[in-house]
Amino acid sequence: MNLHEYQAKDVLARFGVPVPRGKAAATPEEARAAAQALGTPVVVVKAQVHAGGRGKAGGIKVVKSVAEAETAARALLGTRLVTHQTGPEGRPIGHVYVEEGSQPARELYLALLVDRVRGWPAFVASTEGGMDIEKVAAETPRKILTLAVDPATGFQAFHGRRLAVALKLKGEHAKAIGKFGAALYRAYHECDASLIEINPLVVTKDGRLIALDAKINLDDNALFRRAELAALRDTSQEDASEVEASAAGLNFIKLDGDIGCLVNGAGLAMATMDIVKLEGGSPANFLDVGGGATKDQVAKAFRIILSDPKVRGILVNIFGGIMRCDVIAEGIVAAARELRLKVPLVVRLEGTNVKIGKRILAESGLAITAANDLGDAARKVIAAIGRAA
Repeated sequence: MNLHEYQAKDVLARFGVPVPRGKAAATPEEARAAAQALGTPVVVVKAQVHAGGRGKAGGIKVVKSVAEAETAARALLGTRLVTHQTGPEGRPIGHVYVEEGSQPARELYLALLVDRVRGWPAFVASTEGGMDIEKVAAETPRKILTLAVDPATGFQAFHGRRLAVALKLKGEHAKAIGKFGAALYRAYHECDASLIEINPLVVTKDGRLIALDAKINLDDNALFRRAELAALRDTSQEDASEVEASAAGLNFIKLDGDIGCLVNGAGLAMATMDIVKLEGGSPANFLDVGGGATKDQVAKAFRIILSDPKVRGILVNIFGGIMRCDVIAEGIVAAARELRLKVPLVVRLEGTNVKIGKRILAESGLAITAANDLGDAARKVIAAIGRAA
């Protein structure tokens, strides 16, 4: 789950991470009041969307009066911001963040994420902070330090010293980055975050070290014990089908292809998408119905897949362990009849009650193509799409 910048900064401030003063606003009038309350000669009005690249897309406005803050907010609120991370549809702007202006002397980069090789939290630091950090990573990776932290001991003083050297900070700034890193680590651990990114981390002209921007991703699997953070979810920033799937207990991610995939198990779902690509097709989604899906959940999964107008065919790949193939088959038949399925449907079933499941499909009277294995299923759905076209 992603947090907006204003939410992330509020969370980080509670752990002692220094951030600029600011306030979220949902109306132009609220933005004017926020700018007036800050009382600084320069304020920044920032569109709040779950995407990077806001500055280059015109989503960040530097203004010099409360009237200009109101005007900037009015121009942003209620529109959609299109960045290189949103796709052409953009993201709706429901809030702006009105923040005191800062005078950066240096822009740095600092993030804390999961090192998936070691299974430890790891800091990523660079002296090249700002809007082009991706370019730095691609062209000059030597300018980026990765510093893993043993979760058994947590953040230690030497981690702070390593960060200071990597970021070329000396004196009081070197001490400050140690405190900054420790606070960031506490926030990461106690919020069950999967990513905290500060870009840029700035050294201001008056000598402060502050998080000028902040991004937090939370581990969805831990939200059951973080109710106060779960309440910060903004579903307007998510695809409607993904929100619907989440409510139904399904793991669904929309993609850009035209072959809908319904699979049980995340690993099998990834393998299914890989085989589809290998055979020359393009998956329209990742959808894991889980190991204990019911007939109703399977039908719901079909409805979600078919809500995408790009879908021209559906591939069902089920290995029945805990989940029974006959339950899946019943759900497939019920959904196909209810929705009057008009796109090709290829089904591969193996595992518990597979013979019963295949019989249910065969006796349904529906145009369902059976497949013997995953490769066969991928080839058949791609061929069926070609014939339909």
